[in-house]
Amino acid sequence: MRAARVSVLDGPAAVTVDEVDEPVLEPGHVLVDVHEAGVSFPDVLLTRGLYQMKPDLPFVPGAECAGVVRAAAEGSRFQPGDRVAAFPILGAFAETVAVPESLVFPLPDSVSFTTGAALLMNYLTVHFALVRRGRLEPGETVLVHGAAGGIGTAAIQLARALDAQVIAVVSSEAKRAVAQQAGAHHVVLADGFLAAVKELTGGRGVDVVVDPVGGDRFTDSLRSLAPEGRILVIGFTAGSIPEVKVNRLLLGNISVVGVAWGAMWHGEPGYLQEQWEAITPLLESGAIDPPIGRTHPLSDVAAAIAEIDERRATGKVTVRVR
Repeated sequence: MRAARVSVLDGPAAVTVDEVDEPVLEPGHVLVDVHEAGVSFPDVLLTRGLYQMKPDLPFVPGAECAGVVRAAAEGSRFQPGDRVAAFPILGAFAETVAVPESLVFPLPDSVSFTTGAALLMNYLTVHFALVRRGRLEPGETVLVHGAAGGIGTAAIQLARALDAQVIAVVSSEAKRAVAQQAGAHHVVLADGFLAAVKELTGGRGVDVVVDPVGGDRFTDSLRSLAPEGRILVIGFTAGSIPEVKVNRLLLGNISVVGVAWGAMWHGEPGYLQEQWEAITPLLESGAIDPPIGRTHPLSDVAAAIAEIDERRATGKVTVRVR
């Protein structure tokens, strides 16, 4: 079968598409014929050996996909022909992937494979961030950084679905429309976002900040919080990891909250299925509908990963396999 492979840790440009052996069905697993795969920032890090998970070379990257069950182990709740979304962690950029059954989810007939491939990494991360770590309450105000990207658009839609007001932060005018399409109530530019937030909230600030960016925005994000506000640290796509002077937390009764979704579900495997059950009604109602930026063929997977690496992506980037 065809699959993308990382053989050297030289970044996205070094990813190749080769013929490899098909996976073998093992107990407790499901074989999925991949139709579409999602691309995410960890894929970028994996190509350079910078992710916390360091698989042996060569390996097939790709954490999330959607497709059709080819075969399932005895006693499985899945049958050949079932439409599914899957979270193999590695191996999704291939024509077929073997996935533990606990990481396979039924995909409603009304949901396309492209949408299915765009859901798992971003929407379940943000669901964990807002609901479990951020304790978001209806009527609160959420500030979303990187709002035109995959995590950002997911945060906008889920926050709205949870009855929050959403202020989106984008890096350029060109990305404003993406955040608006995702459902943000207000969209502001990163340059000068603190003043804009203060104006929009009447000086009070926001209750929750969703931050997948990090870097030099972090201090102003802290300043943008209302009393008892929470900043959710999801990642550092800006490259640098900010530091916090904890007296700021004391004076404002504010919190910096880590969001390690992967560490969470590794310790509580059933949590992912609970999350999928929670978001499925929102998916079926249209409350969440991932904006798709660009879809690349499998042969162009290196360019798809580079689009994330170079921060050119708007919405979710996907790879079409079938």
